[in-house]
Amino acid sequence: MSEPDYKGRALLPMPVIEAARAGDAEAVEQVLRYYEGYINKLCTRTLYDEYSYPHECVDEYMKHLLEIKLIHAIVAMN
Repeated sequence: MSEPDYKGRALLPMPVIEAARAGDAEAVEQVLRYYEGYINKLCTRTLYDEYSYPHECVDEYMKHLLEIKLIHAIVAMN
């Protein structure tokens, strides 16, 4: 039997999700790594330098806030 996937990407295994809900720090880190690309996309901003050239960058403050909200949502599921 093959691994379940969504749009070609393997889903998080259920034991990892259950361990994260139980407060396992390593499992929470795996969940954060799984969603890192999506969080980075949400936090990408276009900034302009002094010559008005655009630069794409990740807003680290916003990324940190979203990671905290994700951790809170995982732990609050209990």
